[in-house]
Order: sequence, then structure tokens, then C-alpha cells
Amino acid sequence: MTLSPELALWLNTQGFSADDLNAAIHNRTTPLMLAARTGDYAIVAELIRHGVDLDATNHDGNNALWLACFNGDPQLIALLIASGIALNNQNDNGATCLMYAASAGKTGIVDQLLKAGADTRLTSLDDFTALDVAGNLECLTMLRRA
Repeated sequence: MTLSPELALWLNTQGFSADDLNAAIHNRTTPLMLAARTGDYAIVAELIRHGVDLDATNHDGNNALWLACFNGDPQLIALLIASGIALNNQNDNGATCLMYAASAGKTGIVDQLLKAGADTRLTSLDDFTALDVAGNLECLTMLRRA
């Protein structure tokens, strides 16, 4: 499959090679991770269509879903989940996307991750669950009901 001109330009502009869509730049960031972090839905969608590695993690052990949760675009998060990304990936500290979203008080994302089946029982290296780190009352309430 041929890359679109938009993807080829984006890759070049970001310092990636069009020859290897899984190649990483600083912090072991892949094109998928960068596009997820910046909320570029069209680029993420095309990268997925080209079969990029959804299991790739950066130097912190975070996958593209974590970076999409950081960005906060629910459509992008849904796309990654529907594409089969690891919903319960634990980074180098044992934290999951659900723990991150809960601790940051990102209520809509917590709800979306819970509806997608995120595991509320996982613990970080410090033995905290998403419930333990909930950053606001809404997240706390959702996690208690999950």
C-alpha cells in the first residue's frame, strides 16, 4: 500500500523515514505515538491501515493509547481501542491508561476506558489502583461503581 502524500509529508516533517513506519525517534517514540499525542486522527488512522505495531512502547513503557489519553480526543482513543491496542498496558511504573486518566481527573476518558473493559484491579509498582489515584470525585465515583 502506498503512503498518502499527507502521511509522507508528515513523516518527513517529524523526522521519521517513510521506509519504516515503526522506526522511533527520541524517547523511542514511533510515528503512531507522536500522532496519538498530538491528536492527529487522520495520521493515526492511516498508520493503522498500514499495519504499524500497536504494541510498541516508548522508553517509559507507554503505548500510543496512553499518549492519546494524554491528548484527550475520545474518537482517537476509540480508534486505537477498536484497532486492538493493549488497553491494559502497564508502563515501567506499572501504571495503566486508566490510572493515568483517573489521576488526571479526565472523567470522560475514565468512562470511555471503563466501557471498553479497562481492568480496575491492576496495581502500579507502588501498589495503587486507578481508584486509589482518582483525581476528582467523578472519577472516584465511576471507579467505585466499576
